[in-house]
Amino acid sequence: MRKVVSLIVLLFTIATYSQARQSGAEKSAYGILNRILPERASSFVFKEITASKDKDVFEVSNGHAGKIVISGNSAVAMASGLDWYLKNYCNAHISLNYNQLDLPKTLPRLTSKIRKETPFDYRYLFNYCTYGYTMPWWNWDRWEEMIDYMALKGVNMPLAIIGQEAVWQEVLSDFGMSRQQIDDFFVGPAHLPWGWMGNIDGMGGPLPQNWITQRKELQVKILNRMRSLGMKPVLQAFTGHVPQVLKKLYPEANIFQIEDWAGVEGTYFLDPTDELFQKIGTAFIKKQTELYGTDHLYDADCFIEVDPPSKDPAFLKQVSESVYKSMELADSKATWVLQGWFFFFKKDFWTKERGRAFLDGIPKNRAIVLDLYGEKNPTWDKTDAFYGQPWIWNVICNEDQKVNMSGDLEEMQRQFQEAYTSEIGNNLKGIGVIPEGLGYNPIVQDFIFEKAWDPQKVNVQEWIEDYATIRYGTKSPSVKKAWQLLGESVYGRTRTMWSPLITTPRLMIFEEGSKEDIRHVRKDFKITETDPFAWDFDVYKLAKAAGLLLGEANELQDVETYNFDLTNVYRELLFSLTHKSINDVSVAYQEKDRQALDRSAKSLFKLMDDLEAITGTNENFLLGKWLEDAKSWGSTPEEKEYYEWNARTIVTIWQPYPEGGLRDYAGKQWNGLFSGYYKPRWQLFVDHLRRSLTEGVDFDPKAYDAEVREMDYKWTRSHQIYPSAPTEKTIDVARRIQTEYAHLFKK
Repeated sequence: MRKVVSLIVLLFTIATYSQARQSGAEKSAYGILNRILPERASSFVFKEITASKDKDVFEVSNGHAGKIVISGNSAVAMASGLDWYLKNYCNAHISLNYNQLDLPKTLPRLTSKIRKETPFDYRYLFNYCTYGYTMPWWNWDRWEEMIDYMALKGVNMPLAIIGQEAVWQEVLSDFGMSRQQIDDFFVGPAHLPWGWMGNIDGMGGPLPQNWITQRKELQVKILNRMRSLGMKPVLQAFTGHVPQVLKKLYPEANIFQIEDWAGVEGTYFLDPTDELFQKIGTAFIKKQTELYGTDHLYDADCFIEVDPPSKDPAFLKQVSESVYKSMELADSKATWVLQGWFFFFKKDFWTKERGRAFLDGIPKNRAIVLDLYGEKNPTWDKTDAFYGQPWIWNVICNEDQKVNMSGDLEEMQRQFQEAYTSEIGNNLKGIGVIPEGLGYNPIVQDFIFEKAWDPQKVNVQEWIEDYATIRYGTKSPSVKKAWQLLGESVYGRTRTMWSPLITTPRLMIFEEGSKEDIRHVRKDFKITETDPFAWDFDVYKLAKAAGLLLGEANELQDVETYNFDLTNVYRELLFSLTHKSINDVSVAYQEKDRQALDRSAKSLFKLMDDLEAITGTNENFLLGKWLEDAKSWGSTPEEKEYYEWNARTIVTIWQPYPEGGLRDYAGKQWNGLFSGYYKPRWQLFVDHLRRSLTEGVDFDPKAYDAEVREMDYKWTRSHQIYPSAPTEKTIDVARRIQTEYAHLFKK
C-alpha cells in the first residue's frame, strides 16, 4: 500500500513540476486543448519556441509514446498548429458554431515535421456592427468559445469594444457632465456600436448602471484571455463625437452638428484642432488604460459614413494630426487603426488628394488601415495602397447579419491573390474578416483564415470538397457532390439580395417613379418560365445539394455541424420560393382575380409556416434564444423588460419609433419572427388587397403603411414568449419539406 501511495505522490509531483515549468503561452495553449478535447489532452505536447523573424510560426512533429508535439512562438501559433493537425490528419473540424472532433483512437503520425510561418503581422477579426447584430448578449461562456475559435484560426488582432460605457461614464463626469446628461447620451445595448461610431445619440437609452458594471467585468475577462494567448486587442480612441450638452459646458469650443445619418438627426463633433479635443482624447486613453490596459492599438473612425465639414486637404491633414496627437500624448507607442470604409462609401468626397493628405497626417507606420470590402469593392488599388500606410485586406461577406448562404469563394481568392502578389512586399501587413454579423457562413471564415498560414492559390472546388469531408467527418461522395453544388450556387455570389418577405410587404411589380425603399422592390425583377425564382444563384443546384445532404441523414444524424448545415440549406431552399410566392400574390391582385389571390396567399402563408418549422430545429435560428439571452443581463423585471425591448427592436424596426427609416434593415430569418412578426404583416397586407377587390376601391398604401408601422412598433413592446430551444429534429422537418416541395424544383 505504501508503494502505491508513494507512486501516486511521485506522479503528482512530476505533473505539478511539469506544469510549473510550462511557459504562459504553453499553459494558454493547453487551456484551449482541455476545453475542446479534454479526453485527448494527454495526446498532445505544446512547446514554446522563438521565431527567427517577427512573424508567427508553428511546427508539428511526432513525439514520444505516440504523442503529437506542437511548437509555436505564441499560444495563437500553437493553437493554429493544433487546428492544422486536426484538419489535415484527423479529418476533424473546428467551426464557428459547432466542432466535429471525432478523432481516430490512435493519432495519425506525420511522415516529417511540418513548419508553417505566416507572412502576416496581423490577422484581424470583427466589425463594430458585429457587437450589435451578433454579440450584444453573449456571456463569458460564449465569449470563451469564440476566443478559442479565434486562436485556433490564427486571429491575433481582434476588435474589442465591450465596456466602453464605463470609460466614457468616468471621462464625461470628469469633464463636468451630470449622470442624467451622460444617460441621455448613451444608446441602447444592441445599438452601442453606432453610438461609438458617432451615428446616433441617446437612441434606446438610458443604460442601466448594472449593464455598465457587468460589461466592464466581462471586458476584463475577455482582454485577459486574449492577451494570455498572445493576441493584441484593438481598443477605442476618441473620434470627436461628443454629447450636445458640451456646447453649453464649453461654449468656446468648436462643437458642430454633422449631417443626418439614416434619417436620424446629426450628432455633434468636436473639431479635432480644438484644444478641448486633445484634453478629452488624452483623458479617454488614460482612463481606458487604467481600466483595461493597452496593446497600443486604437480604433478611431471620425467620418465613417458622413463627409467631413471641409474639403480642404490642409484641414483634413490637420484633423488626422490632431486625432493621432490625442492618442500619442497618452501612449507614446500608439498606433491608429482605422476602417477604410469611408474611402469606398464616400468615394466622391475622398479624392486622392484628400485621402493622401488625411493619411499623411499620421506618422508613417503609426496607422493601420482596414480595407473592409476586399471581396468586391477593395480600395487599396484606388488609394495607391493607402498612400504608404500599413493596411490589412479583409472581407465583409455578411452585412447586418443577414441569415443566408453567400460568399463567392472564387472571387475572394481572386481579389486576395491580386492584393497579396502586388503588395506583400510593400505595406500589406495582414488579412482579416470584418463581417457585420457572424454565424451563418462559417465556410467563409475558414477559407480566409486558412490563407493566413498558406496564402498560395488553391483549387477552390477541391478545397470545398475537402471542407465537406472534414466538416462532417465523412468521405461520402454525396456530401462532396452536395458541397460542390453549393459552391456553384449560393457560394458563387458575393452578397445576397434584399428579401421582400422579411421587409415591409409590398407588391413585387415595380412601378416607375416609385419612391419606395429599394429593399422592398425589385426593379429588374421578373419571373419567367426558365427562371421561376428570380434569385441571384442557381436554385436548381441548391435543391439538388439539399437532397444529397438529406440522403446522408442516417449516417450523419448525430453530427452537429451536419444538422446546422441541413437547417441552413433547407431554410435557404424554402426562401428561394419567396419571390415566386409574392409575385403570385401581386399578379392575382393586379388581374383582380379574388380566387387566385386567396390561393396564392394561402401558399405564401404555408411557406412562412414551413420556414418557421425548419428554423425552429436549431438554436442558431431562434428568436426566443436571442430574447432570453438579452433578458439574462437583467437583475430586475424592469431591466429584463428593457433588454427584451432593445433586442426586439434592433432586428425589426431598428430605430425605436414607428416612423423610423431603417425598418427591416437587420431583419432575420428566425423561428419566432416568421410566426410572430412577418406573417401578421403579410396577413394585414393581404386583407387590404382583398378589401380593395371586394369593395372595388384602390389599395391605399398610406393607410396600410400607417397601420403596419403601428403593428410593428407594438410588437417590439410586446412580451410573447418564443421557443428558446429547438422544438423538432432537423432531419424530420427537412424530410417533410423535401416531400412537399420537391416538385417545384424540377426543371
